[in-house]
Amino acid sequence: CPCHECWDQSKVDGDIDKSCPISPAAERLRYILGDEDDAPTPTLFTEMDTLQHEGGELEWRESARWVKFEEKVEEGGERWSKPHVSTLSLHSLFELRTCLQTGSILLDLEGYSLPQIVDEVVERQVEDGLLAPELREKVVFVLLRKHRHQTKKPIHRSLADIGKSSSTSECLSVCVSTYHSQSRSMNDISDAPSTDQLKNKFMKKIPRDAEASNVLVGEVDFLEKPFVAFVRLAQATTLGGLTEVPVPTRFLFVLLGPQGKSKSYNEIGRAIATLMVDDLFSDVAYKARDREDLIAGIDEFLDEVIVLPPGEWDPKIRIEPPKKVPSADMRKSVFSLNELGQMNGTAGGGGGSGESLDGRFCGGLFLDIKRKLPWLLSDFYDAFHIQSISAVLFIYLGCITNAITFGGLLGDATDNYQGVMESFLGTALAGVVFCCFGGQPLIILINAQPDNGVIDYMELRLWIGLHSCFQCLVLVATDASYIIKYITRFTEEGFSSLISFIFISDAIKKMAGSFKYYPINRGYNPDYVTMYKCDCQAPTQGNISLLSKKLHSLSTSVPQLNGTALDWSQLSKKECLKYGGSLVGNSCKYVPDLALMSFILFFGTYSMTITLKKFKFSRYFPTKCRTLISDFAIIISILVFCTLDYLLNLDTPKLHVPTEIKVPDSPCRGWIVKPFGKNPWWMYLASFVPALLVTILIFMDQQISAVIVNRKENKLKKGCGYHLDLFWVGILMATCSFLGLPWYVAATVISIAHIDSLKMESESSAPGEQPQFLGVREQRLTGILVFVLTGVSIFLAPVLQFIPMPVLYGVFLYMGVASLGGIQFWDRIKLFLMPLKHQPDFTYLRHVPLRKVHLFTLVQIICLAVLWILKSTVAAIVFPVMILGLMVVRKMLDLVFSQHDLAWLDDILPEKDKKKKEDEKKKKDRKKSKGQDDDSNEEVRKMSLCTLIHVERIVYSCYYGHSANTTQ
Repeated sequence: CPCHECWDQSKVDGDIDKSCPISPAAERLRYILGDEDDAPTPTLFTEMDTLQHEGGELEWRESARWVKFEEKVEEGGERWSKPHVSTLSLHSLFELRTCLQTGSILLDLEGYSLPQIVDEVVERQVEDGLLAPELREKVVFVLLRKHRHQTKKPIHRSLADIGKSSSTSECLSVCVSTYHSQSRSMNDISDAPSTDQLKNKFMKKIPRDAEASNVLVGEVDFLEKPFVAFVRLAQATTLGGLTEVPVPTRFLFVLLGPQGKSKSYNEIGRAIATLMVDDLFSDVAYKARDREDLIAGIDEFLDEVIVLPPGEWDPKIRIEPPKKVPSADMRKSVFSLNELGQMNGTAGGGGGSGESLDGRFCGGLFLDIKRKLPWLLSDFYDAFHIQSISAVLFIYLGCITNAITFGGLLGDATDNYQGVMESFLGTALAGVVFCCFGGQPLIILINAQPDNGVIDYMELRLWIGLHSCFQCLVLVATDASYIIKYITRFTEEGFSSLISFIFISDAIKKMAGSFKYYPINRGYNPDYVTMYKCDCQAPTQGNISLLSKKLHSLSTSVPQLNGTALDWSQLSKKECLKYGGSLVGNSCKYVPDLALMSFILFFGTYSMTITLKKFKFSRYFPTKCRTLISDFAIIISILVFCTLDYLLNLDTPKLHVPTEIKVPDSPCRGWIVKPFGKNPWWMYLASFVPALLVTILIFMDQQISAVIVNRKENKLKKGCGYHLDLFWVGILMATCSFLGLPWYVAATVISIAHIDSLKMESESSAPGEQPQFLGVREQRLTGILVFVLTGVSIFLAPVLQFIPMPVLYGVFLYMGVASLGGIQFWDRIKLFLMPLKHQPDFTYLRHVPLRKVHLFTLVQIICLAVLWILKSTVAAIVFPVMILGLMVVRKMLDLVFSQHDLAWLDDILPEKDKKKKEDEKKKKDRKKSKGQDDDSNEEVRKMSLCTLIHVERIVYSCYYGHSANTTQ
């Protein structure tokens, strides 16, 4: 379509501009490919065979193959080339177009064997006057010669045969005379696949439902003009040894021509083979109704072709396949009769969620339950994969570290009313319940960060939790989760970036704290080692008597505490201080350099994890081995550096886990918190206000995390459950409040890490093509196992105590950095530091001025800075309201930026009334377009023929050597 700007604007406006001048070919393809309800076309394996002369006999020899990229048989004939992008000459494409214009086109041919198909094709050529009847047997004979594939070893000629030479005409004259008696027996075409085909390992690279497209090209001496046929079978049929792999054949292209133009024939064959693996043309080939439809498909392909000048590029260079193959969806969307959708992907409100304002009491909750019930069984058996083991171990270590860290903060903030033990039990209880019954079990819950301004007394905290639970249930009943429609990329990126930076900064802060507890001995001089000493001196007589009374009260027996009975110089540092001695010397305050070792463990874990995650794209080891290493990258890194720490036997800080389940440390509370106690009655009502702030924080945190998890990019298939998630979070708020356990809400970074650890990729990818992302292993079992392990961690203490904390800090750093990887906001920040010529080719940079991009990014940076400042100061109590304020800021951006710019940088805010009108309009347009389909076809056909008739005349004249009048 030449009018790209017009078409782009139609995407923003939500309607197609009928006045946009599109080409006749594109208009025709709109009616061929416009129906999105059709089943996707199968993947095509294309093989090109060329006619060869071997020992005086003719045979078809495989010369190239395509699944996505081209692979050629090297000149030695003993190996395949590396997959590369097919480079076609423009002339070959025009010649191919002419071949389809003048040759035989047989669509939906009923074929059951190759001989029968060949007979049908040759008969059609004779009937159309394209082939002389006397040449019928010769063409059939050539097309039924045996096929030799690259997997077969060449048959070596004997010494007696080496001296023999025969021309093509001699071979044909001898062979044709015995055609009727030998033709069927001399070829290796059979109905069943051969043993070599069944054993071919290349089948692993081809999807199970793939079909084949065979291209046969060659030159013979009995034809004066090319014999061209394009065949589409009604049903894909296995044609025996015709194809290298046992894949049923759907398409067949034959080109036989006079001698002297073998190079031209090969290029035409490569052109049609490349077209057949093109996503758009393959759809056209499957749905074409006549010859003109195929011609329109070639014309559209020519519109997208980019020509490289021969003087500025070496055609012998093979172009490596791109790391990320561009999607054909944008090309196909041009021919869709339905709404094209937004450019920047689906917002959180989309993402396959289908969220809408139901209008009934608890309507959204019932729809969520109805949506999730059919997947209940698969939510468990889908987890049976080795990848799930890696996800469980990885997320478990993240959750247990978080539980210990925040459990310690809770203990300090609440005077031990809550601590690590409560954090463990609460995490296990809330996590298991949420993963069993929640709407999106891929979300991981963690305890909310303590707030000294709210959590003072357990009784007050109970009432805050009860009010917050009630408010959450009200939000569920009124379908308040509909607000996620207005959570665009702007809000998502601001919130997720904040959480990611918190993970990164906390990991770095804790590592910096190691240098405080274990300072580096800067004053140590190896030359003065003889002067460094530390002695234990006995206490004075008065101190001895006091110490004796103290030890006696503790029932500790010590040898006579006097200066003679006990050799104080032989005591260790701990014993010396225990018995009241004093340390004297300039090396008594020596601290080992554990900070450096901690930093090695910290940065080593992070670096190895990053490296092993990328190992999947390495060139070493088989694919399965690389995938396994990549899936277990984090576990391997943890084991390596835990082993290193164990071998060095240094006293680095270790993970401390409680070893027994006991009543909370505070003597003022038990396992159940009583709702009525010392607080005045009005406190029970006044707690509604802080509960409102807690509810806003939980609602925004939970819903934004769910929006990020459910984004369209993750390709989730089982749907979401925003209302169901919030319902269980509210119930768990009340439950944990009664038990005196921490409150729990979605963990954005850990949930993203959970998603990343469960991503699935295609096992059979085309040679040269990176594995395709298929989606996420959606199930409940990994989350359940993570939280069950968290609950029983006290029994795993003997093993967990060997894990150094710096290693876990390295895991936290990795999770924070990895979660920034898919954030467009972070990519736009880096643009500030890049000169124009070094900036990546981001799609939005093609359509939005750079100054607008920088302005949009600057607004996000300011919002992020404000949130960070509020979180770090005493004003943190209004932090939940400021998160809600991000949506207000986004709405105000509509006054600064155009809808076109926001469509590329963010997501368009929905307007309910406008959307209803657009839906009604689309239905009317769809009915109208289907009704005018038949009337439009003839007009479009005429326009298509008239547009390129001049090109056809030139090509035909050059190719056949005839006049242009003959073409007409």
